[in-house]
Amino acid sequence: MTSVDGPTGPTRSGQGTDPTSTGAAPAGTTHTLADPVPVGTPTDPYPHPGAGVDGVPPGSWSAGPPVVWQPPEPDRLTRFVLRLHARSPRWAAPLAALGCVAAGMAYALVSDPTTSDPDAAPSCLLKLTTGLDCPGCGGTRALWYLLHADLPAAARHHAVFVFAVPFLAYLFVAWAGRQAFGWRLPELRLSSPVIGGFLAVWMAFSVLRNLPWAPFTALYV
Repeated sequence: MTSVDGPTGPTRSGQGTDPTSTGAAPAGTTHTLADPVPVGTPTDPYPHPGAGVDGVPPGSWSAGPPVVWQPPEPDRLTRFVLRLHARSPRWAAPLAALGCVAAGMAYALVSDPTTSDPDAAPSCLLKLTTGLDCPGCGGTRALWYLLHADLPAAARHHAVFVFAVPFLAYLFVAWAGRQAFGWRLPELRLSSPVIGGFLAVWMAFSVLRNLPWAPFTALYV
């Protein structure tokens, strides 16, 4: 009777019972296709790119002591200023600022810019070379007129400066009083839009005063 069983030898080309043939597991190896070798283990010569190094996930900080930022060592001038500031009394800074303001007022009174020639030293470099008023032209003369209580003449020479003087004076008094005497005057808070608007008006005034048409010619100094 003819047997229906298939051949007992290899059924596919290239597959045999030789353990050294391609596809056979080495001796002593217990891993199978259903139980692959864990990725990233030391026995894997080609670890997965996302496995990281030493068990640390990629993109994260490695274990170790935290890095502490060390500030740079100050130079001699900085150390001198810091020591001077620490040892000086609290009224020293307001007194120094008041001295600078007083020196500017004294210069305006002594020099009398209202009677000096336009090209007299010191002169505005922009006005001397181009004939145009710079954003600060007329400020010294406006200060001179303010010190002589002539408000219309001061505004004629620099209206923006005259407008800003009361605010600058209050800011200085509030700061100096708080620093020297501990006064708690109401603070004048100037937001960024307010400062930006003031600078925009100042720049517009500086342009309009140089236009050669009336009534802008009345602003030229």
